[in-house]
Amino acid sequence: MTSIKKFQVTFDCAEPERLARFWCEVLGYVMPPPPSGFDTWDAYKRAQPAEQRDAWSACVDPTGEGPRLYFQRVPEGKVVKNRVHLDVRVGTGLVGAERLAALEAERARLEPLGAVHVQTLYDGDDACIPMLDIEGNEFCID
Repeated sequence: MTSIKKFQVTFDCAEPERLARFWCEVLGYVMPPPPSGFDTWDAYKRAQPAEQRDAWSACVDPTGEGPRLYFQRVPEGKVVKNRVHLDVRVGTGLVGAERLAALEAERARLEPLGAVHVQTLYDGDDACIPMLDIEGNEFCID
């Protein structure tokens, strides 16, 4: 029998900490504690060589159930559509107008954080709202 593995989702980005904080707000995640031997993240950053400061960040599910999200700074910007994206599940079990209302409420919550509404897909029963995060990565409210 195969065992279930833990995994993390890694994002290439320009501003790791800023993007990590955005996703903390979206998902209800938290920033992990600083590495062992450091009281704060600022103390950890000051101990790093200048070229390594702000090179990465992460956020975690406070319940320990969801995957860790890891953000790593890369020099190049996003050029093409993501091959993988996150679906933020807020309408599970809902259909029709009730589902659309739940998804629209989440869209309205995320836009002031910097998320961009791409379109609303709705066929009368099912709905999905494609969005962009603060660095242009696609995700869906589902």
